[in-house]
Amino acid sequence: MEFTLSERWTKVLEKEFTKDYFTDLTSFLNDVYHNKTCYPAQESIFRAFDLCDFNETRVVILGQDPYHGPGQADGLAFSVPNGIKAPPSLRNIIKEIEEDIQAKPHITTDLSAWAQQGVLLLNASLSVEEKKPGSHLKMGWEQFTDACIQAISKEKSGVIFMLWGGFAQKKKKLIDVEKHHVLLSGHPSPLSANRGYWFGNKHFSKANEILIRKGGNPIQW
Repeated sequence: MEFTLSERWTKVLEKEFTKDYFTDLTSFLNDVYHNKTCYPAQESIFRAFDLCDFNETRVVILGQDPYHGPGQADGLAFSVPNGIKAPPSLRNIIKEIEEDIQAKPHITTDLSAWAQQGVLLLNASLSVEEKKPGSHLKMGWEQFTDACIQAISKEKSGVIFMLWGGFAQKKKKLIDVEKHHVLLSGHPSPLSANRGYWFGNKHFSKANEILIRKGGNPIQW
């Protein structure tokens, strides 16, 4: 399995590709994608990076790992292809956007339009075995995606990190909060949202307020 990233992402992360853990991860993926059903498709594993270049990254939304059902995972955290029923977390994200910005979202279920505006939709693990959530988390992906977060924190400034739920919030320690904006809330999953930890966080309008204050364009959510 070969991974190709844009020139800028490659330059930022090139040290990771030569480390033992990444060699082991690549071998694992070659084996598991050959012998088992895994998501997303191999060509979509790095789709979040393909659609949102390092230089253009303005917002980072962190997920845990891809959806593990057929036809769902498209390489972007929380996103599924148009025509696929929105999973519960994505439905709650859409509801919060509607309440927050008092308008119908520009997206349906495919969030690639966000990525193209500079929103990095990054899962901690970039692959998963079918019907086995978290199955690839400890295979090296987390070390790689932590390095991505650290690179953004070190090389850029003024990036907005949306950390939803306990898992994502643990990544705060990787971020220089003096240089960047960190928005925290509960996870959009029903378990968290129905307890009052998600709805009303207004992360989408808050992010746009920050971007506009810096002289940038708001995200068309």
